[in-house]
Amino acid sequence: MFALTRRLLVIALLCVVSLSCFSSLSGGNGVAPSFTGFAAASDTGGGSSISGGDSKEFRSGSQKFTFQAEVNRLMDIIINSLYSNKDIFLRELISNASDALDKIRFLALTDASALGDGDDAELEIRISLDKEKNMISLRDRGVGMTKEHLVQHLGTIAKSGTSAFIEQMQKGGDVNLIGQFGVGFYSVYLVADFVEVISKHNDDKQHIWESKADGSFAVSEDTENEPLGRGTQINIYLKDDAAEYADQDKLKELVTKYSEFINFPIFLNTTSEVSEEVEIEDGEEEEDAEGDSEDDSEDDAEDSEEESEEEESEEEESEEEDSEEEDKPKTKTVTKTVAEWKLLNDNKAIWLKTPSEVTEEEYMKFYKAVSKTEEEPLTYSHFKAEGDVEFKAILYIPPTAPYDLFDNYYAKAAALKLYVRRVFISDEFDDLVPKYLSFLKGIVDSDTLPLNVSREMLQQHSSLKTIKKKLVRKALDMIRKIAEEKPEDDEEEKKEGEADEAEEKKSEDKETKYEKFWKAFGKAIKLGIIEDASNRTRLAKLLRFYTSQSEDKLTSLEEYVSRMKEGQTHIYYLAGASMDDVKGSPFLEKLLKEGFEVIYFTDPIDEYTMQNLTEFDDKRFANASKEDLSMGEKGKKQQEREKAIKDEFKPLTKWWKSALGANNAGNIDSVKVSTRLSTSPCIVVTSKYGWSANMERIMKAQALGDDRSSYMKGKRTLEINPRHPLIKALKDKVAENEEDDTTKALATLMYETALVESGFQSDEPKAFASRMYNLMSDTLGADPNAEVEEEEEIVEDEEPEEAKEDASEEASDAEADEFAAQDDAPKDEL
Repeated sequence: MFALTRRLLVIALLCVVSLSCFSSLSGGNGVAPSFTGFAAASDTGGGSSISGGDSKEFRSGSQKFTFQAEVNRLMDIIINSLYSNKDIFLRELISNASDALDKIRFLALTDASALGDGDDAELEIRISLDKEKNMISLRDRGVGMTKEHLVQHLGTIAKSGTSAFIEQMQKGGDVNLIGQFGVGFYSVYLVADFVEVISKHNDDKQHIWESKADGSFAVSEDTENEPLGRGTQINIYLKDDAAEYADQDKLKELVTKYSEFINFPIFLNTTSEVSEEVEIEDGEEEEDAEGDSEDDSEDDAEDSEEESEEEESEEEESEEEDSEEEDKPKTKTVTKTVAEWKLLNDNKAIWLKTPSEVTEEEYMKFYKAVSKTEEEPLTYSHFKAEGDVEFKAILYIPPTAPYDLFDNYYAKAAALKLYVRRVFISDEFDDLVPKYLSFLKGIVDSDTLPLNVSREMLQQHSSLKTIKKKLVRKALDMIRKIAEEKPEDDEEEKKEGEADEAEEKKSEDKETKYEKFWKAFGKAIKLGIIEDASNRTRLAKLLRFYTSQSEDKLTSLEEYVSRMKEGQTHIYYLAGASMDDVKGSPFLEKLLKEGFEVIYFTDPIDEYTMQNLTEFDDKRFANASKEDLSMGEKGKKQQEREKAIKDEFKPLTKWWKSALGANNAGNIDSVKVSTRLSTSPCIVVTSKYGWSANMERIMKAQALGDDRSSYMKGKRTLEINPRHPLIKALKDKVAENEEDDTTKALATLMYETALVESGFQSDEPKAFASRMYNLMSDTLGADPNAEVEEEEEIVEDEEPEEAKEDASEEASDAEADEFAAQDDAPKDEL
């Protein structure tokens, strides 16, 4: 019976609704005006405004409009496809509010009355939060919207161009669609299930627009809310899964992140708990006294009688103090909630000004706001790019490198913030600068940059390459300028007579700006040489290093070239594990003796850098540890002399290679007479395109390395010094008897020693150590084949049984005495 009744009620209700709709569509009262692209329905009946409960129906008497059939498809694209981050809903609404404020400000230039007086003249954006209704309100005093504007602008999404719009978005079309279709506003449905837009235009009454993103919306004259004067207020009723946005700290975070540099002030209505002292009224004091007396027990009364005499004496002594305190009002601490409008965007968009209009203090303040630190930058560059793509930018170089600068190097995004028309887009954008410049801080703002409809992902556009190219050049130019600064340029100007000898000495030792930069970011410049072929020459000029003629002060390639010897055609360098290893290397003996300057490299990345940097200023680089090292052109007599020496030592070099092969001592390709040695008997060099000893050491240290690249080790060459006594003696020994095992062993040992001195690891460390011990034995006159004496076994005497028993009894007695002492101790001590 109950089920039947319920069915009848449902059928009756459907009939009523159908008749109402039929009446409206047939021209009854309340038919909406004919707006292009919309189907007008009747005034909604029985609905009510939102009051924070579950009811989300349109207001009674409002005109309802139905979107075109494709709206569901379009809304699905907006909510599920285009926006990957819900946070941006607030960014979009603030951007729209800023546009509305710009419009009224423009209108006021020709019609001052359009702006109004009092509060209406204050061009600002205000955000408030109602936790009870789970609602966020955003209000601007912009140009506002008429009823027709509300229908057309907030419903533009459904006009006849919708199909083209969807098609363009699915193809990723290169069209700037922000604002043209009202799509930015619809991002609000990422967090809302119902939205109200209350708006007042100077040419119309105040109206309210409502929608649930279900394919329809309603518009009505607003007679319930307070008059806005002029402007728009958006009420966002949050979904259950968007409750996190009903928090003032979250809203503050979003505004600061996305809309910090909007032209107009943005205020947030915040609440906070404050404590203050308030005066206690007489009634409250008596109530407190009565409460205290009622709580006293009989035992307390007896105690008070016994102590009354003492208290009386104390009261007499403090009677004078009490009389003074009685004159003062008594207070108590109370906590109350205080609401206030807090300005969120007090940092100005200084990049919109010309550099001459910005003070040094403003640049420093802006850097601290962008970097979230209290440090001051090393330098900065403020510029405007014009041409095919126009943008403004401020680039900063931080004073120190972050500790994780090179962690996840290729996965880390640049630290530049990208803005479009002062609206924050992203701070994790890979295409603004190359990886090696990811340490730069600052902003890039473009008014013409093409965007996706969501403003989140930039189109793959040639303009990005143009922006990147200009940013790189400006960044390298900024670094070059501080590199060219003289030391005195880094010091503050001193008044005459204030500097003494101590201050002058201190200024000489002061680290320059570029030395600070190089210490922090030198590795990044070297990575740039590896990765950025188009800017390799510019980056090479920024390199700094120590040399044999500048061991305590960093120098540059340009300075090196200026000091080159006459006729010198190569720039010499040597890489090693440490400065001491490089300075003491036998590879440099002849170079330094002849007066050639050698660059010292000690950073592991230097080996990779020099593989990509082959020349500078038409001078080729030469690794002092590689074969065929040239020290300039040789005269005819010198060539003849070297040939004669080579012929003289040919039997030795041929024999030595054979002896090393017989002993399996290393991967030796040849043995040659050296022209680079001065005091060492021999060294081991690598082939021109193979790994150096230092590079081989680096590759072996790779945690994930394998043997697949072992072919890069190349062949090794043993170079001998024909003037060294050891080499001459070995030559004589070989001439006497080529088959002597001792001579072969000494030759092998000499090679292995040179191998270690040249920076390589011994191929057979056990065999090397054995040959070294044999040589020591021979020198000391010991038999190398003598057996090592066996260690004498020591047998401990057993302890007599009586001694064991006595020791056990003594331990038991000591333990008993300890427990007895604990029992006798006072309880409070325990």
